[in-house]
Amino acid sequence: MLKGIDLFAGAGGNTIAGTNAGIEMVYAANHWQMACDIHRSNHPSIEVACQDLQQADWSRLPAHDIGLASPCCQGHSKARGKERAHHDTQRNTAWAVVGCAEYHKEDVWLVENVVDFLDWPLFPSWLDAMRRLGYAMAPYIIDSADHGVPQHRERVYMVFTRSKHPIELTLPKRPHVPVSSVIEWESYNWSKIEKTGRSPKTLARVKSGRERFGDRFVFPYYSSGSGKTGRSLDRPLGTVTTVDRWAIVQGDMMRMFQPSEYRKVMNFPENYLLPSTRREAIKMLGNAVTPIVPEDLLNEIQRVA
Repeated sequence: MLKGIDLFAGAGGNTIAGTNAGIEMVYAANHWQMACDIHRSNHPSIEVACQDLQQADWSRLPAHDIGLASPCCQGHSKARGKERAHHDTQRNTAWAVVGCAEYHKEDVWLVENVVDFLDWPLFPSWLDAMRRLGYAMAPYIIDSADHGVPQHRERVYMVFTRSKHPIELTLPKRPHVPVSSVIEWESYNWSKIEKTGRSPKTLARVKSGRERFGDRFVFPYYSSGSGKTGRSLDRPLGTVTTVDRWAIVQGDMMRMFQPSEYRKVMNFPENYLLPSTRREAIKMLGNAVTPIVPEDLLNEIQRVA
């Protein structure tokens, strides 16, 4: 059986993917203590290291064949603005993949990030470093909705193989799943839309949504696009972020999405343990990988290898 590692593991989306693809996941690492604790709770048989991977001693990792990694994306996403010093540090986390690959010479690397990662000024140098280590790279820009996830979430998945030419994969394309399928209509408390203190901007968004979709729809509390128009329940949700963004309208009542619903929107198992606090659970899920996408990639990589 092939063995794999999960760097910048977060909530463990890549670990779920590797396990489901028949890979024995033997190691995971992340710098956030809470994420490490959650990973251990859900995957007790896997060695978990809680550390800054830019300072990692790669010789201490167990033997493995495949590397999975999701370096920090916040420094690359144009949606986050210009927090230069902080973002420069986050962008640099991608070099940990190079360091690990130089030492272990894995057969395959699967690296996930926001599409803006390809516009990083140092991306050509980072890619050149991987090529100098003997890897060819095939980029796949994938929307999770096309893999049956009830969420539009476009990310780039870079497949590195120790081969002369990039690997060519044929991935499945599944029907889109409506967000209505994951909403727990009877499980949580709702509040009146028309109440003292409700933001005029929120009321305007609700009014616009009602005009388009009637008494039931979803909308984000901020941003453009469906932030102004609402969103049909018959479509996948928009991208889940690390903050409490998405709200549901039902008649004259509304509420925010709950972690148990976000867990399903992110394609995590329903019994997957999350942080007990709402804020941390949403942050962890918003940073995560939707497991079915890397699972599909890993299955196809193994098929054509």
